[in-house]
Amino acid sequence: MIQKLFLRLTALTFVFIFLFYTGIPKVQAENKQSTLSLTAEEKSYISSHKSLKIGYVQDRIPVSFADENGELAGISRYIFDHVSELCGLKFEYVSLPTEDVTYDYLLNGGFDLVSSVEYNKENQKAKGILISNPYLSSRKVVVARDGLDFRYDANLSIAISTGSQTLKKVLNASYPNFKLVDYPSITDCFDAVNAGKADLMIQNQYVVEHWISKPIYEKLKVIPVLGLDDQLCFSAVVAFGNGNGASEKDGRTLINILNKAIASMSEDEIGSCTIQAIMENQYRFTLPDFLYRYRYAVITLGILILVILILTILFVRQHIHLAESKADAKVRSHFLSTMSHEIHTPLNGLIGLNYLMSQKLDDKEQLKDYLQQSTITANYLLSLVNDMLDMSRLQTQNMKLELHPMDLELVLNTVSSIAKNSMSDKKLKYSINSNLTWPCILGDEVRIQQVLLNLLDNAKKFTPKGGKVELSIKQEMTNNGKILTTATVSDTGRGMSEEFQKRIFDTFAQELDTVSKGNQGTGLGLPISRRLALLMGGDLTFVSQKEEGSSFTFTFTAQSTELPKKYDDTATQPADEKKQHTRILVAEDNELNGEIILELLRSVGFDAELAENGKIALKKFTESEPGTFGIILMDLLMPEMDGFETAKAIRDLDRPDAKTVRIFACTANSLSENKDKALASGMDDFIEKPLKIDKLLKMINA
Repeated sequence: MIQKLFLRLTALTFVFIFLFYTGIPKVQAENKQSTLSLTAEEKSYISSHKSLKIGYVQDRIPVSFADENGELAGISRYIFDHVSELCGLKFEYVSLPTEDVTYDYLLNGGFDLVSSVEYNKENQKAKGILISNPYLSSRKVVVARDGLDFRYDANLSIAISTGSQTLKKVLNASYPNFKLVDYPSITDCFDAVNAGKADLMIQNQYVVEHWISKPIYEKLKVIPVLGLDDQLCFSAVVAFGNGNGASEKDGRTLINILNKAIASMSEDEIGSCTIQAIMENQYRFTLPDFLYRYRYAVITLGILILVILILTILFVRQHIHLAESKADAKVRSHFLSTMSHEIHTPLNGLIGLNYLMSQKLDDKEQLKDYLQQSTITANYLLSLVNDMLDMSRLQTQNMKLELHPMDLELVLNTVSSIAKNSMSDKKLKYSINSNLTWPCILGDEVRIQQVLLNLLDNAKKFTPKGGKVELSIKQEMTNNGKILTTATVSDTGRGMSEEFQKRIFDTFAQELDTVSKGNQGTGLGLPISRRLALLMGGDLTFVSQKEEGSSFTFTFTAQSTELPKKYDDTATQPADEKKQHTRILVAEDNELNGEIILELLRSVGFDAELAENGKIALKKFTESEPGTFGIILMDLLMPEMDGFETAKAIRDLDRPDAKTVRIFACTANSLSENKDKALASGMDDFIEKPLKIDKLLKMINA
């Protein structure tokens, strides 16, 4: 920690000095005339050489590296551009390979100069190159694991990047006891020391300061060592030994020009280049970094989710056992076997994926693939739990419809878009026949969409490749003035046996031959859909013939209405101006959940702040200037002060924004009584966890 603090204090000292004198401006051209005192020979060289090819080392962030566009970036780029401005030479920057660069490679490649060459006696004496005075002076530092110190007389293994051949010569001469081990890159050297494959590594202090911030290197320390200066200079590539005296003469002329340009640069100018590059290229945390830093919290959360799922399943199982005590024992046994498979399979997958991710923290592409698989598996588990809870509510008559003005055309567009994507993979022909006379109705959009998607998913599941699935929908007026909507999903699938048709709407019923053909499910979808249809004043019926197909008809009644003017389903993203002026306070007692919500909000441009419980949220809002926070995301179950109490306390404050700040209940507990209680306490709306950012954005824009 002391060594890391030393590096950070060094960097802060540079920043302070630079701020004191210049305020961190970029080094830019000021259209000033060059004041270099050039000889006639040097002026002639400049006029006859319009562009010089410079080779640079591409993995020395922030000193010298290739940016996302493949261009030279870092401290070197700022200094080189300034040198070019001073002497009038134009530079073409070409990256060098990471392995050892030979003299023949440089000569045959047409390089005029090589940058980031160490200014030392070895290079001053080397044949085939001429070196300039240093353009950047810093230090080399030693990196080691905690508990291991740098000793000159010890038999230590030193990780050296392949391109640092001059450093190898210096170390061999100064520390003969050291065993030098080549690694392809600087990050490979870090990894080797971190894993214990090498004892130490030696590298430029700016480079070390950049990479030591990576969380995976938290056990590494930095050791400043006297006598390890790191002075970088230009090297001119000249063809020696073949009688080409003109090449050597041109090389010396070029070096003289560069030396004059370097000498004319003040310490403030070089300091400006250094600080600007360091600040622009600070290490940025990645998703693997986040997972590594909070790995224990992630593992704990995973275990907690697993326990909650198991407890939920046990509770629902017991509830179902009591509610369906007269059900066929064979059906229940089959369901429990199926549920065990349905739950254990994704849970095993999640546990396996968590292990694989812990082994691949540095493989960004592989980790991204594992995370995508994890998301799909977690979403399946979530839908499974939601289905069981829906069935439990429907059986106990605790399910309430959320009736709002809705556009049935938009619902059909959403459903069809999802259906097309899923059916195209199976090469099914999908079509929709819509005849809506009253598309604007008062209904529960989520539940209507749930039934339609369930029917379409079943049709896809039980229809072989190349088959057809059709959705047709029509409307008519009933005698009591309500709108009767009839939606029929037909397929050319394998159909159902007469025996299974008798119990198709029984809870957890499944046809055994479909299970054996890889179409296993929980048997909850159709019973839930039927009960939802009945709750909407309609029904769910079917006709089916074995090996010819099935047709399910979903009916429901609703009042005709008009959509409010503010209704706009396309408003899924807040305007940039709205993002800039909407600060969000997140009241969340779970640390990991809080971090995730903050990252989600910041990823779409919002400014967000975390309060660890309701009491802290109330304090932050009370002590803020009126209008500071435009939205509060309020967890309901928190220590010190729960979400209901906090919302009521905020609404009771005597300040202009206490009544206008928008408060959204944000919780995994979605029971209707909690929604009613949240609204009664002064909250504006209710959003369920896991938080879906697109749904939140629609609520914010409403």
